[in-house]
Amino acid sequence: MAAATPRWRDRKAKKSPRKTSAIRSSQAREPIEGQSASKLLPGLYIVSTPIGNAGDITLRALDVLRTADMVICEDTRVTRKLLAIHGIRARLETYSDHNAPRVRPRVIDRLSRGAAIALVSDAGTPLISDPGHKLVVAALDKEIPVTAVPGVTSAVTALTVSGLPAGQVLFVGFLPSRRPARRRRLSELVIAPATLVVFESARRLPTMLADMAEILGNRKAAVARELTKLFEDVKRGDLAELAAAFASEGAPKGEVVVIVGPPHESTAADAQVDKLLVAALREMPPSRAVAEVAKKTGVARGQVYARALLLRSGR
Repeated sequence: MAAATPRWRDRKAKKSPRKTSAIRSSQAREPIEGQSASKLLPGLYIVSTPIGNAGDITLRALDVLRTADMVICEDTRVTRKLLAIHGIRARLETYSDHNAPRVRPRVIDRLSRGAAIALVSDAGTPLISDPGHKLVVAALDKEIPVTAVPGVTSAVTALTVSGLPAGQVLFVGFLPSRRPARRRRLSELVIAPATLVVFESARRLPTMLADMAEILGNRKAAVARELTKLFEDVKRGDLAELAAAFASEGAPKGEVVVIVGPPHESTAADAQVDKLLVAALREMPPSRAVAEVAKKTGVARGQVYARALLLRSGR
């Protein structure tokens, strides 16, 4: 996920007594000025950090990061910058996909001996397309307490500004980078009755949107980037429009979140497609039948494929 890039810095607070909060975590308290923070209970704390604007961190997250025995992170430079903005000094250690097999046993050993350790990613909520899953599993296997300190995630942030239905949502994460595998995965998602949340690199965005338009059908969608930052940008339209726009403009900078609306409800056109499919499937293999019906009707091949799957399932 994109690195946290603060767009403002805290001004020095005036020296006045800090008011204590009426709502406190049972495991971490906001320290009163002039007093040391309360000791955290032992365990692993999964701490969400901002995805862009440094002000989006929660008071509870600051307390945990301030009082933890150690903070493990993807990139110490990124996390140290965030902590410095909020006046926090902490012992940092890198934890990434590359060094996790070596670092994880040491972390589990410290947790087993009663340490309180915070896990953060470069931006957003750890484990959401970031390292950490195996560490959580290892901690739970040792009956070590694991506590979430929730906050920002780009998936939900993009969904809320997309203008697309949020009643049923399927988080897809990153699709396969190679196009054949990506298209196969999209074919599996055609009949999912939900709004899709997809992460993608800027470089692959134009071709991915084109594949989506062809396979999923021309659904409503939104492409969000630089969320919560100064140049936040959300483009909305149907998949074909967005694919054409980004093919013309070129790939944007940074990572993006793509929100794709759910499948269209059945129409009279579906009935016509079903009728042609039933006849075609009697005479030819499914792949050829789908191609023939898509050609005759002008309906996206992905949509025809979805109708074929529904027919085969008896729905």
